[in-house]
Amino acid sequence: GQPGVTEELLRGQLYPEAAPEEFRALRAKMGGLLQSIASADMDLNQLEAFLTAQTKKQGGITSDQAAVIAKFWKNHRAKIRESLINQSQWDNVLKNMNWRIDLKAQSRHTDQINTPVAIVEMELSKKGQESEFLCLEFDEAKVNQMLKSLSEIEASVAAL
Repeated sequence: GQPGVTEELLRGQLYPEAAPEEFRALRAKMGGLLQSIASADMDLNQLEAFLTAQTKKQGGITSDQAAVIAKFWKNHRAKIRESLINQSQWDNVLKNMNWRIDLKAQSRHTDQINTPVAIVEMELSKKGQESEFLCLEFDEAKVNQMLKSLSEIEASVAAL
């Protein structure tokens, strides 16, 4: 994703003798392997098994290429994982959340006095910006509705 790192620059530094089409095919193959390794967040045992299978596969990789990939993954796994997480995040990130239950002491309507309310405070942040705080107040009906929605989300995730 670096704008200055082009295919020509890589070919010139890594395989200057290779034809552009040959290098493009090699880069695509290596990129695909690294993508598979990164998406599975392979540990060293999984990586070794995966690379061994790739060396035995028709049209796969050489054992030297497998050794280079293994060394690269061992040295850069944390940075690659962090980069993938940053790329997959949406706008805001929940940094912190606090909640408490209070009793209403004042209200326009007397029947609402001494009813429990949930106060939820969330700290949201965007990359490179200061945090924003969001404070929400829920009565018992809204808390029950939210819990039901969370249960439905949990069931959907479990089904996947």
